Amino acid sequence: MNGDFFHVRCCAHILNLIVQDGLKEIDSSVVKIRECIKYVKGSKARKLKFQECVKQVGILNSKRGLRQDVPTRWNSTYLMLDSDIFYRYAFINLGLSDSNFESCPYEEWDKVVKISKFFG
Repeated sequence: MNGDFFHVRCCAHILNLIVQDGLKEIDSSVVKIRECIKYVKGSKARKLKFQECVKQVGILNSKRGLRQDVPTRWNSTYLMLDSDIFYRYAFINLGLSDSNFESCPYEEWDKVVKISKFFG
């Protein structure tokens, strides 16, 4: 057999492949969240504007930051969604004050909340 039939993957890798396949079903929501983060992290001025929006919506002294996911780690997608849900009203506020920023529609936020609850 020469080892042709004995390719073994670790359980964590298999779980990651399963979750990544499932994420394809809701990919548009995840992509929109990623784009929000990339926009904010794209420049110091945008980060400062986002921090203003965070304060305006009443989030004070939070040590949580925006998290970007890593494609090879499904739990990083969960952590990204979870952090963005925490800051969702700041993102919405940013969309109102920055004409270049396209915030996620409310329906997308609802999907993301459901997805996050599923993973959590």
